[in-house]
Amino acid sequence: MKNCLALFLALFLCNSLFAQIETSETEAIAKSEQRKYRQSLTNKLQTANGDFDVVYYRCNWSVDPTVNTISGGVTTYFKPLSNNFDTLLFDMSNALSVSFVSYHGAAISYNHIGDVLTCLLPGVSAAQQLDSITVVYSGTPANSGFGSFEQSTHNGAPVLWTLSEPFGSSDWWPCKNGLTDKADSLDVTLIVPAGNTGVSNGLLTDHFSTGLQDVYVWKHRYPIATYLICIAVTNYAKFDLNVPFGTTNTLVENYIYPEDSVLAASALPDIVPTMQVYDSLFGVYPFANEKYGHAQFGWGGGMEHQTITFITGFGHELIAHELAHHWFGDKITCSSWEDIWLNEGFATYLSGLSYEHLFPANYWDQFKIGKVNSITSLTWGSVFCDDTTSVGRIFNSRLTYNKGAMILHQLRWIIGDSAFFAGLTNYLNDPQLSYGFAHTSDLKTHFENASGQNLSWYFDDWYYGQGYPSYTIVWNQIGSTLNFTISQTQSDPSVSFFELPLPIRFSGQGQDTTIRFDNSTNGQVYSVTLPFIVDTMLLDPKTWLITAHNTIITSLQQNIANTYFSIIPNPTNDKINIALNKINDQLTIEILDMQGKLVFSQNFDNSSGESIDVRALSAGTYFVHLMGHGYSTGQQVMIQK
Repeated sequence: MKNCLALFLALFLCNSLFAQIETSETEAIAKSEQRKYRQSLTNKLQTANGDFDVVYYRCNWSVDPTVNTISGGVTTYFKPLSNNFDTLLFDMSNALSVSFVSYHGAAISYNHIGDVLTCLLPGVSAAQQLDSITVVYSGTPANSGFGSFEQSTHNGAPVLWTLSEPFGSSDWWPCKNGLTDKADSLDVTLIVPAGNTGVSNGLLTDHFSTGLQDVYVWKHRYPIATYLICIAVTNYAKFDLNVPFGTTNTLVENYIYPEDSVLAASALPDIVPTMQVYDSLFGVYPFANEKYGHAQFGWGGGMEHQTITFITGFGHELIAHELAHHWFGDKITCSSWEDIWLNEGFATYLSGLSYEHLFPANYWDQFKIGKVNSITSLTWGSVFCDDTTSVGRIFNSRLTYNKGAMILHQLRWIIGDSAFFAGLTNYLNDPQLSYGFAHTSDLKTHFENASGQNLSWYFDDWYYGQGYPSYTIVWNQIGSTLNFTISQTQSDPSVSFFELPLPIRFSGQGQDTTIRFDNSTNGQVYSVTLPFIVDTMLLDPKTWLITAHNTIITSLQQNIANTYFSIIPNPTNDKINIALNKINDQLTIEILDMQGKLVFSQNFDNSSGESIDVRALSAGTYFVHLMGHGYSTGQQVMIQK
């Protein structure tokens, strides 16, 4: 380590003199997020000091993937936010040892108590006056086994990586943690043993060998939240991809374990159409002047480090989810953990949008139905995170990820595609938010401006409120006039009534039509004229809404409207069982596809408990229609292969 430290000090002093400031999987993803947060949320619930603005970090680190240690120095350029500023506080684990702190080339006094490094300036600085300070240190970083600084092996080769979200950066370097400040730019110099590659944020601007060590110099010229700064070191194999956008390309660098390089080379080109979809919907990749990339590491899931996502595997939904964070999470970061859905709900929904645009026939319906089934598997819970001390609550797959994604999809149905995507574009490009932080109220304002609607009712019901609605629709048809009544129950008392526009498909005599009905009161009565005799009504045929346990019956059997009908299992891949809370021994069961085509029909004796074999049906979403002596009801089922 003496040789490494000596080389580091030489590089560090040189930089100090000459450097210039330049301006699917969702549940598995959620569980991996919970693991990485567990220690850092417990031990570091607040940042040390908010009285200065970080402008630039210059980081020089010497690391060896065979040893769980770090040595180096960090120069922080900053601007005080008040006059008479004379004390600078950094978050820094007490597991690290400070060698010296310098200010304008001279050593200054400091104390390191607990996990806070206090640097005592020799004089006072004025507000907004650019200044800098350097901390040289070394030590064995604290970690939880899932980050923040981890040393391990792969296929016998040593590997080291960091994973700092949300406050773990201070486990391995002195910094300003929290969700209030982004550095405007970053330089990272990594000194690693020969034969290893050192990876970090931004562009690799220099790489040279000194014999025993290799030196990698990375520069990043976009604002960056502290927890998104990263390093990884091992014997990576590298290959590049280019994503074409007209006459320009975006570089995607991939740093992969050699033993997985063939698999990665076949799977990772999937990033090309996915990035093109996001570009078409949300604008150019936010860090296009530098790169996007992947670096493999030895921890479950992935982490959206800015410009260089760390990944374990190469599945589509994981890759799409982490890429999406570079618009929602990296370019704009949630301002508090109460608003974590602005990161995770969006990344989940964007992975769904990649299905909608790239694989609509195979996965888009399954994605939506799967999310609704997850959300409605329990009766309670808000997207608003009401307990930021609980890792499980912050990264709850049902609420933060799935319900967060589907309240976006449902809002898209309410205000329309034009207003929805215009609102998101304006949100991403808002100069007060872009490359900064945002609250849910900021997003709401942009949706309201784009749609011309007051959306307080929607966010009250679906962001703060809990649960979901269930509907009972009772109908009859006389001639060409179809009359029906819609009643609603709520799964949680926090919302007295969910006001929603309801899409209903009417089918019969080989014809069908879907009509949107604004449902603003319980027991609301409707009448519609149709040119055919209806035999089937289907609520929400394209899965826009968060709802479950719905019943549609004819008025001839209104007296059995409380009959409970369920399909078990759902989703399924081979058979279904029909469960009724009343025995009906003369029933007919029909299965229709989403275009209303009849694909299965037979008499069904519910009293015998027989099952229905659906192995002959293709994967997709179907409507199961149950009829008997005027009784007519139905539910959706998803068939998987």
